[in-house]
Amino acid sequence: MWRALTALIVALVTGVSSPALAQQSHCRLALLLALDVSSSVDAEEYILQRDGLAAALDDPLIRSAILDGNGHVSMAIYEWSGRRQSAIVSNWTALTDDMAIDRVIQNLVSNPRSHTRFPTAMGYALGYGATLLSRGPNCDRQVIDLSGDGENNDGFPPHMAYKNFPFSNVTVNGLAVLGGSDDVLDYFHREVRFGFGAFVETSEGYQGYREAMTRKLFRELNDMILSANPVNAKRPG
Repeated sequence: MWRALTALIVALVTGVSSPALAQQSHCRLALLLALDVSSSVDAEEYILQRDGLAAALDDPLIRSAILDGNGHVSMAIYEWSGRRQSAIVSNWTALTDDMAIDRVIQNLVSNPRSHTRFPTAMGYALGYGATLLSRGPNCDRQVIDLSGDGENNDGFPPHMAYKNFPFSNVTVNGLAVLGGSDDVLDYFHREVRFGFGAFVETSEGYQGYREAMTRKLFRELNDMILSANPVNAKRPG
């Protein structure tokens, strides 16, 4: 009785989804989703990005990929823009059941946009993500899923983040939103993609964000290593 009560208290304090999580299920994947809210993302595009991620997480295919694996997935979400303008949207949550996924979606859609007027400090954003991962759960795999529609134009570039922050055994996948910078896809392949099995998914503007994120999550959740340039990847199934 006391052991169960203690586990429940720990779960409530730390935000863990299930009181039995730490003792009954290992974490197979720590997945950290990073959303671009720099000044290049207008209000309509922000809604498409936010609601596109929410819809992808709510997709039955993605729910199944989250819940049916060997071990649970832990997820956190943050927004990034300028040098010191990264902000947590949803802190680490163990996705052990549908209610936990619902809670992450609710956090995502209910939080106001953190910033609107800052430039694209991608290196800072990645350093922030590495720090969040280092303070997060102990999982078999660690993945940062970084979305963006442009290139770094403020502060140090991604390769400096990879040299100076704890990225050992971390994979960084990119979701390049096309239609803004002409070089964004090449930049994501050259500068953002990092670590074993890393890849870049593409979205045709923010209108295609939901479908692109669904494809991307499916690959990440299933630890699929396909071609290095899955530009024309179709929705699984």
